[in-house]
Amino acid sequence: MDATALDHVGVVTDQAEPARETLRQLGFALVDEGEADAYGVACQFWSPDGRSGPTVELVTATRAGSAVHGHLSRHGPGVHHVAVEVEDVVTALADLRRGGAVPIDDVPRPGARPGMRVAFVYLGRATGMIVELVDYRGGSGGPR
Repeated sequence: MDATALDHVGVVTDQAEPARETLRQLGFALVDEGEADAYGVACQFWSPDGRSGPTVELVTATRAGSAVHGHLSRHGPGVHHVAVEVEDVVTALADLRRGGAVPIDDVPRPGARPGMRVAFVYLGRATGMIVELVDYRGGSGGPR
């Protein structure tokens, strides 16, 4: 599996407005937003230069039982995942599975941006990391 770029760092919060204000104070600007219905979350992408590229993604639940509910109840707000862009999320997911990673998603799902396909994997105890595999083969060719 070859990552082509860092796409974003996902931060979960149950206090959206204070989180947005903190990013504004750091000089970040909102560059994109959307919902990932399959996960029950709303996502905002913030960039330090106000353009696309690697961003901080603020993730908030849109319904009870959302994909981030467990993380928030166990750990509270904070970094949830690192997202890497890959050429093909299906291939990357299979490669990581063969290497011992634990898939959270068995198949890709639509992400919060147009054309975005995603799948989450747990890399294991050595890093404790959750990684979101992202590709934009679904249409738009990348972040707006």
